[in-house]
Amino acid sequence: MDIDWAALGSVFGVGLVTTVALVSLFTLGLVGLSKQERAAQQGGSAVLARTGAYACFALCAAAIVYGIYLIVA
Repeated sequence: MDIDWAALGSVFGVGLVTTVALVSLFTLGLVGLSKQERAAQQGGSAVLARTGAYACFALCAAAIVYGIYLIVA
């Protein structure tokens, strides 16, 4: 049995980068929602924060769906 270490390292690197990117996007979405709530408490409107948060969550969902598509196809 021969292990292709270069391919294993490549898969590990892509997985690590993808995981960090998705967690960062989700965190940005949560931060956007918390800023929207804070603005609502102060009587303002934070449409940009809410829109950005929803965009981050949509990108996370799209990445997950694409990953499932790659696994199934």
